Amino acid sequence: MPNEIKENAIFIADVHYPHYGDDFLKILEAIETNRVKTPQLFLMGDIFDLLFGHNKYIKTFSTKAIKQINQLSKKIEIIYIEGNHDFCLKEIFPNLKVYTRREQPVHFKLNQQNVYISHGDKHKTGFGYNFYSNILRRKTTLILLKVFDKKIINHRIKKLKRKKICGEFKGYKERFDAIIEKYPKNSLIIEGHFHQGKIYKSYISLPSLACQKEIGIIKNRKLLFMKIEL
Repeated sequence: MPNEIKENAIFIADVHYPHYGDDFLKILEAIETNRVKTPQLFLMGDIFDLLFGHNKYIKTFSTKAIKQINQLSKKIEIIYIEGNHDFCLKEIFPNLKVYTRREQPVHFKLNQQNVYISHGDKHKTGFGYNFYSNILRRKTTLILLKVFDKKIINHRIKKLKRKKICGEFKGYKERFDAIIEKYPKNSLIIEGHFHQGKIYKSYISLPSLACQKEIGIIKNRKLLFMKIEL
């Protein structure tokens, strides 16, 4: 049986911490101190600009956020949907329900409706992207890269800091239609990845906290986009 998405559940996507992460830390703190109340937190991928398991050095860029997430996981249910910037996370977040790209989409229920949740880079991505993603996410690959990890990671972090991640996706209707075709009819699809904050047919493209400064929240069994004033 699929798990239920609970009332007041919060969805946060595409934070890209640490470069755009101040609002994210404030939200985590607000949940921890009960200023924002939720029984369930969905972290929808690319919460970190770069984070993966089997590597101690990469974690040094995100120590505060990692600590806050793990602390909060003792209090509420946290579901982490891995993205293309954050993967192999089960060892970093032992108390979370972590779903890898291979395990996505994840089937949930919302008011008896079938809901499929994914980061957004699973379908309609092409052979080259899929091959690269599968190789990069292997423990063996990450261990082999340890010899060069600091040089590679420093270069990548520096490049990501300069990257422009916000913008209009002009071809979103065609892409979203193609993704919708991959799922059963009459189901709801919730994804991040595209940094758009749009609802199109049965497809919900979550807002990026880094770009739109919004989160998703379940109110009266519907997913709404909201800004949280902290």
